[in-house]
Amino acid sequence: MSNAPVVHIDPAAFHADPYPTFAEMQADTPVCFVPELGATLFTRRDDIFVQEKRIEMFSSHQPNGLLTRVMGPNMMRKDGAAHMAERKALFPALSPRTVRDVLAPQFRDIVQGHINRLKPLGQCDLVTDYAMPVSADALRVMTGLTNMEAADMDAASQAMLDAAANYQADADVDARGHAAAAQVLALITERLPHLRAHPDLSIISVLDQAGLSVDAIAGNVRVIIGGGQNEPRDAIAGTAWALLAHPDQRAKIENGQADWSAAFNEYTRLIAPIGMSPRRVAQDGDACGVTFKAEDLIFFMFGAACRDPRHFTDPDMFDISRDTGPAIPFGAGPHFCAGAAASRTLIAGCALPMLFDQLPDLTLAGDAPFAGWAFRGPTRVPVRWTT
Repeated sequence: MSNAPVVHIDPAAFHADPYPTFAEMQADTPVCFVPELGATLFTRRDDIFVQEKRIEMFSSHQPNGLLTRVMGPNMMRKDGAAHMAERKALFPALSPRTVRDVLAPQFRDIVQGHINRLKPLGQCDLVTDYAMPVSADALRVMTGLTNMEAADMDAASQAMLDAAANYQADADVDARGHAAAAQVLALITERLPHLRAHPDLSIISVLDQAGLSVDAIAGNVRVIIGGGQNEPRDAIAGTAWALLAHPDQRAKIENGQADWSAAFNEYTRLIAPIGMSPRRVAQDGDACGVTFKAEDLIFFMFGAACRDPRHFTDPDMFDISRDTGPAIPFGAGPHFCAGAAASRTLIAGCALPMLFDQLPDLTLAGDAPFAGWAFRGPTRVPVRWTT
């Protein structure tokens, strides 16, 4: 293990709200070893921004890591040429042109369909009734898994991500994650004959056209389902909650002082949906005054970095007029989220403006609890509106 200062955490309290602990770490022990997680954590933004790019030292290649065990080999757990080859193969499915010309119209239709379904009801939980199915239906189109139901997409994503963050080694969590991974492989195998006969710009199709094996396609699609379901789901519901809980910020959009992208940027700074990314120490070495040994496990804590007081005044406040440029909720190195443009289009271009524009007098109807530290978002956001 590294010789970083040791900091103990209460896992349950950390899961409920990691930010007080992050603030203490940033102030006193910005690089620290946490026995309960078996990893050394980097919490300051500038340290992460620099060290994430040192792939020869802090490698994404983790053949025995939890994510690889659950998802299978994938581009997120590869470095250098191997990573770039698969990222290049993926590019046609998520390029700015594909997002603009192919995905955006489908996103609008998906969002409109769910708003039409909800509008007569006068109330709902934005997490389960809106953000979850919108994200899942968008992901079905993006991946090509049109044979997977929206609820199954969400359940598989959660099960695999729970297993990928199962640092307490809960056997039931691990079993659910592997069962979900097997389900995804079966559905990909089912879809491939059609996509080979009728190739398109879906993720499965472009990876297959690029010559990736079925196992390689499955590993990458599983990772995309993980981040591509939970992150938009949590960001849609979370940003809506933030605007409803802070009417002064919502007013900035209504009077033209800010736009939906600014709200999305500030929410993902305040509560990074993907709160951390693990790395394997590839060789003995030093960083930030700490000595590391090969095969140590480290976590780059994006959720902490995005509230670093060295870059953000009043970092715990939601302020859509702030400069979010230094924030790194999607990473800062070669593994910067490949689906960021699609996510922004879905959330800031469709799901948020259409929700607020079409549901009159939208307001919160109860508490909105949040949970998680590796992946964080609201567990429910009850709302009501005038029918």
